[in-house]
Amino acid sequence: QVRLVESGGGLVQAGGSLRLSCSSSGRTFSLYAVAWFRQSPENERQLIATIATSSGATDYAAAVKGRFTLSVDNAKNTVYLQMNSLKPEDTAVYYCAATNSLGDFLAAKWRSWGQGTQVTVSS
Repeated sequence: QVRLVESGGGLVQAGGSLRLSCSSSGRTFSLYAVAWFRQSPENERQLIATIATSSGATDYAAAVKGRFTLSVDNAKNTVYLQMNSLKPEDTAVYYCAATNSLGDFLAAKWRSWGQGTQVTVSS
C-alpha cells in the first residue's frame, strides 16, 4: 500500500509562487503516475496535472498550463508541483493521488490519496 503526504501549502499574494510536494512511502516502486487535484468550496474536485513517474511525461489542465510545472525525484519518492503566477482562483485544497498501472491511469482510477494541503491566494 502506498501512503502519500502533501506539503508546501500556505498563504501567498496574487502573482506569487508556491511549491507543493507529494511524498510517497510504502510500495512506491509500483507507482505508474501521480496526479494533483484541487477542490474549493465553490467547485468540484478538479484534476489539474499528471505525471508518469518513469518517463516524466506530464499533462496539465488548461487553467494551470504555463503557470504550474510538475517534476519528479524518484530517488526521494517525491513529486513536486511548482506553482507560479498564482491567482485568487487557485485557492483550494490540493491533493495528490497515485495509481500503479497504465490501465488504472487510463481509466482515471487513482488508488492512493493524500490528506490535502491548503493553498490560499490573496488578491
